[in-house]
Amino acid sequence: MRWWGNSSPPGPFCAVGLLLAFPLVIAVSVLGTPDYGVIAASAIGALLLSGAFLAIGSAMSALTRNQVIAFVLTATVCFLVTASGTSLVTGAFANWAPTALVEFVSGFSALTHFANLQRGIIDARDVLYFGSLIVGFLTITALIVDLKKAE
Repeated sequence: MRWWGNSSPPGPFCAVGLLLAFPLVIAVSVLGTPDYGVIAASAIGALLLSGAFLAIGSAMSALTRNQVIAFVLTATVCFLVTASGTSLVTGAFANWAPTALVEFVSGFSALTHFANLQRGIIDARDVLYFGSLIVGFLTITALIVDLKKAE
């Protein structure tokens, strides 16, 4: 069974969103000389980040029947995944936690991995991070749906 049920998969919607941004690339090309490698890496990063957030949303939606609760859970988890590497969070952990724990928590931040891609650096660790988020949350989604079917 497909993990997305009877509807169409969410990946093409992310890709269409990136294609709609393509006129900006053309406008920048006419006005100057952009670095197309950075533009391509940023597009790949945006696709990976949106895929991770969609996977998180799928898992949170599978947890509950209420759409509003699923949205609030998704927004909360996405915020936590995004904000875990900010100086505000690491500073709060640095006051009482060991350095290894602070580095562990900041390693979960989507911002640090996306920042590398946004700079044009396609690192295997960043792609693996987003890929593992996507596969992990989609696996959780499939498990929750299978458990609910068994009931």
